[in-house]
Amino acid sequence: MRVITMMLAVFLLIGLAGCSKEEETVDQTTAKVQPPAEVQPPAVEQTEDPFLTKLKNATYYGIEEQDPVTLKDGLWEGEPYQEGGSSRPRVQFLRDFHMLGDPDGDGVDEAGVVLAASSGGTGENLYVAVLDIRDGKLKNLDTQLIGDRVQIRKAGILDNRLFMEILRAGPEDAMCCPGELAIVAWGLKKDKLVAMEATSVPVRLSLESIAGLEWVLRWWDLEVKAPTEPEVTLSYQEGRLSGISGCNNWFTTPKAGEQPGDLTVGPTGGTMKMCPDDIMDVERKFLGQMEGVKKYGFMAGMLALTYEVNGDHGVMLFEGRKPEK
Repeated sequence: MRVITMMLAVFLLIGLAGCSKEEETVDQTTAKVQPPAEVQPPAVEQTEDPFLTKLKNATYYGIEEQDPVTLKDGLWEGEPYQEGGSSRPRVQFLRDFHMLGDPDGDGVDEAGVVLAASSGGTGENLYVAVLDIRDGKLKNLDTQLIGDRVQIRKAGILDNRLFMEILRAGPEDAMCCPGELAIVAWGLKKDKLVAMEATSVPVRLSLESIAGLEWVLRWWDLEVKAPTEPEVTLSYQEGRLSGISGCNNWFTTPKAGEQPGDLTVGPTGGTMKMCPDDIMDVERKFLGQMEGVKKYGFMAGMLALTYEVNGDHGVMLFEGRKPEK
């Protein structure tokens, strides 16, 4: 299992103990940015391709834990801090998450990626890096810190700026339990990422944060892909979670906990149709994991549900899409 991807899951597990397209509006005179209602989702967890392979083996600058760092298959590891110890600095490409767009308005696309970096402690910094991709070559133009132990709900490059909606610790939140959804954005000026002030006010995390989309199960756990058929889905509306569990329709009334992201799902109900054994196996596994859900959050643009089943912990990942009318 990839080390830093595992760390992202750990930050979610720590909590167990304790639309139609609209244009983004920007005030160019004050460099403030409004979050767009919808953008094309970044490329996440796609089949490996030559361009993604290049991104995962490029050299990146401006990372506090190591500058510069050249990834190999999406990972760089430094020497242990102590001889014979396991704690060491690491930098990792975040779950194949990458974007294409034109943040500097020169008519040529750049690539945006997210890197996760750890110095061996409990902290885990996310960085956004922009690369020039002209002439078949990659050049890291600039890299900026997003934050410590933040989660990415969605991101995109639109109207000459790169934006992210992130879940971060608010003024009253512990670092383990972020509860503030906020927009951060950058323009690219003279090959430098320039932070733009968001005009939208941060909001508290709630289950309404996942409403309006249909979420499709893509991963049973961080390293175990879910099948594309039968399709398993989840939606939230008016206090209820529901969807397709493979064969049947399912539903439940979830309950939020005291800490941001705490969630109790409990027993689920549903229709009683019978399907072939392989489909019923998927359904039983999904409903069992759903009933063990303890936490919700986001990872690399996907909905992340942390669960505990028979003492084992895991994180299911769901990709959001517009619901069919």
